Amino acid sequence: MRQPKSVWAVAFACVIAFMGIGLVDPILPAISHDLKATPSQVELLFTSYMLVTGVAMLITGWVSSRIGPKRTLLGGLLLIVVFSALAGTAGGVNGVIGFRAGWGLGNALFIATALAVIVGAASGGVAGAIILYEAALGVGIAVGPLLGGLLGGISWRGPFFGVAVLMAIAFVAVITLLPKSPKPTHHTSVIDPIKALRHRGLLTTALTALFYNYGFFTLLAWTPFPLDLSAHQLGLVFFGWGLCLAITSVFVAPRLQARFGTVHTLYAVQGLIAVTLVVMGVWTHSKPTLIVAVIVAGLFLGINNTLITETVMKVSPVERPVASAAYSFVRFIGGAIAPFLAGKLGENISPNLPFYVGAGCVAVGIMVLASGHKFLRAVDEPAAAATDPADAGRLLVAVDATPDSAAVVRHAARVAVERKLAVHLLHVRETEVVGDTAMDLESEADAQSLLASRLADLRAAGATADGEIAGSTGTHPEVARLILDRAARLSAPAIVIGSSSHDGLSALLGGSVVAEVSRHSGRPVLVIDRESDRLDAVG
Repeated sequence: MRQPKSVWAVAFACVIAFMGIGLVDPILPAISHDLKATPSQVELLFTSYMLVTGVAMLITGWVSSRIGPKRTLLGGLLLIVVFSALAGTAGGVNGVIGFRAGWGLGNALFIATALAVIVGAASGGVAGAIILYEAALGVGIAVGPLLGGLLGGISWRGPFFGVAVLMAIAFVAVITLLPKSPKPTHHTSVIDPIKALRHRGLLTTALTALFYNYGFFTLLAWTPFPLDLSAHQLGLVFFGWGLCLAITSVFVAPRLQARFGTVHTLYAVQGLIAVTLVVMGVWTHSKPTLIVAVIVAGLFLGINNTLITETVMKVSPVERPVASAAYSFVRFIGGAIAPFLAGKLGENISPNLPFYVGAGCVAVGIMVLASGHKFLRAVDEPAAAATDPADAGRLLVAVDATPDSAAVVRHAARVAVERKLAVHLLHVRETEVVGDTAMDLESEADAQSLLASRLADLRAAGATADGEIAGSTGTHPEVARLILDRAARLSAPAIVIGSSSHDGLSALLGGSVVAEVSRHSGRPVLVIDRESDRLDAVG
């Protein structure tokens, strides 16, 4: 809660932006009725939005690396304000479709930079800023359908005008409160994301997401028509869906990943999504069945969104923003095709058929994932470290990028000198994954600089030391596994770690790193208390 006003302004904008996906669900039947449009025509509201968002992902890195994240963010906000307002004034379905495409462009610019901006503006701790972003994601996804149903009960134009007003408020708040961002020093090429898809692991995961997204957006875009409920009722149904999605993506996915592994969990949860779509196809004319299936599907979709994004970040050999752009470009194609094709199949053949086709596409995605299994085996394995037998018996010291790492090294040096132990310094460079968004919390250059500085501190204190940088997607169990793996490889007599490594409220998202290391280390764990600068033995 100790964040500056600029962080709260961006978080508010995030809530409104994340409403965009589910906002139109409750008003699709009303638009179809009032504008005399077929279901497939109305479904183009999703298609235009998703297609433009996906293609625009290829240029967001190019834009942001030249004009800076703040201007990119504000540009996205302004486009959403303009095009959502224009969509509300449209006199025909083609106008709404076109203006939703412009909204998609603004959405791409916004979501590509929002996480980086909110973390960069944080002064109350990076972990706290990320929790605010996660909360904004959850609230936006859940409340979007609710707001759409509430305003859509008055007029289908209401949700579009409502978003325009709220986002205009957010635009004023961000431009007023957010400090000017530094000019980028590294420029990204437009073709970098396309080149990245030559990597088999990244391409396999992206194609899996394409087929999965087909099923996802079949459920999201087609279900309102066979449900045949009022805007208010549809809003409540998809509110339940969004709430389940938000909860599992943040709280459940990391725990399942730690228990069963990323890839195995993906197989299971995508199988459950396919089964859910089959159930919806069999009982399309049963409203209670469809309602329950939509809400339950949100549980599976949230888990899948988080874990498949983490998989992309782990298998990709390129920079995180480039990998994210490439992956998003491919997966949004599935989200763009599904609504229109589902509408055509539903109105011309059978209302059951879109769900069966969606289930089939998810099943194809599972087979695609399995075809690249040899490229994905390393996803749940800690990165191998080149250890020399002569290095055995070194004290393992794990540090993060916080200022507390200096205290960790100071105490570790004292222990090493007193016990005549050499030190192996491990710095975990983290990539934060929130839903289907990812960003590096630390650049490679900053990580190298921190490692060199802390090694110099150790050597200046008289300790013999070497070190390494390991990559992680930032989940607490994974960071703990990296530390434990290094300790085992080195036959470390003890582990030294700081209590600032993912404790407090952030531990709710997957368990404290210190607790995980202490529970499974099988060796003493020396913890530096960040408040008292005291060394405590906890294991």
